[in-house]
Amino acid sequence: MPRSLCQITDFTTAEVNEILDLCAKMKKREITPKPLEGKSVACIFTKESLRTRISFEVGINQLGGHAIYVTGSEIKLGQRESVADVARVLSRYVGLIVIRTFAQSDVEELAKYASVPVINGLTDLVHPCQILGDYFTMVELLRPKERYSVAYIGDGNNVTHSWLNLASLIPLDLRVGTATDCQPQAEFVARTRANPKSTVMITDDPKEAVADADVVYTDVWASMGQKHLAKQKANELRKYQLNSSLLAVANPKAIVMHCLPAERGREITDEVMDGPQSVVFDQAENRLHIQKAIMTFLLKHA
Repeated sequence: MPRSLCQITDFTTAEVNEILDLCAKMKKREITPKPLEGKSVACIFTKESLRTRISFEVGINQLGGHAIYVTGSEIKLGQRESVADVARVLSRYVGLIVIRTFAQSDVEELAKYASVPVINGLTDLVHPCQILGDYFTMVELLRPKERYSVAYIGDGNNVTHSWLNLASLIPLDLRVGTATDCQPQAEFVARTRANPKSTVMITDDPKEAVADADVVYTDVWASMGQKHLAKQKANELRKYQLNSSLLAVANPKAIVMHCLPAERGREITDEVMDGPQSVVFDQAENRLHIQKAIMTFLLKHA
């Protein structure tokens, strides 16, 4: 059975470090592998996308492959035919499958029945490629440190869950500042707390979360699939806006992160997003490099 990436916890700590090292070498062009030469990649997208789609397509091309963009309306995954049958058919055509969709179960079922690697480009539950790329960005831009402090401010969503998954493998001082009704799922918190090298704080006080943090991170208050809750989320999370007043509580050399797209003026202000501490576009760039590293790693272990 080939290796796949459904969640970050599909990797070991050593494998995460191997992928990060590979990413650094590929970004510096110290190595230019072509593991997809002569192969195609099925890119299934049932959600809108800018960074995920373009970075994967460019990365696939740079690895020597050909990307095939497949929309949800074309294949009607799990409706027109079973997820298992889609996995079996695609495995006869392509060398790898990338999927960005709503249900985590669709990704896991594809990975179960495919005979090629499957990569989760995002689900409502987790966003693994994003956070692996963000951690790479942190290490790239911040001074070396045994354990970085990361303050995540906002909804306890798929991005939060992936930060927690990473902290279950990599030493982090992770603080989640969110409203009582917007907390991440308990199983993710418990998994992280089982790692003695990491610490986790869940607090409803945004300043407590941000205090002296190395990284201050936020995301939209209502993710795709939750837009019908936008007004409710805004009411619950208004005090968690990342603005200059909140950022002032962090380490003076802290960096500001956002996975994008941003709803400027809501979860983050223009002065912070466009300010000197913001690295949001460095994050976006590094999606390309980390995904190339992930694809290369998985194909090596296929």
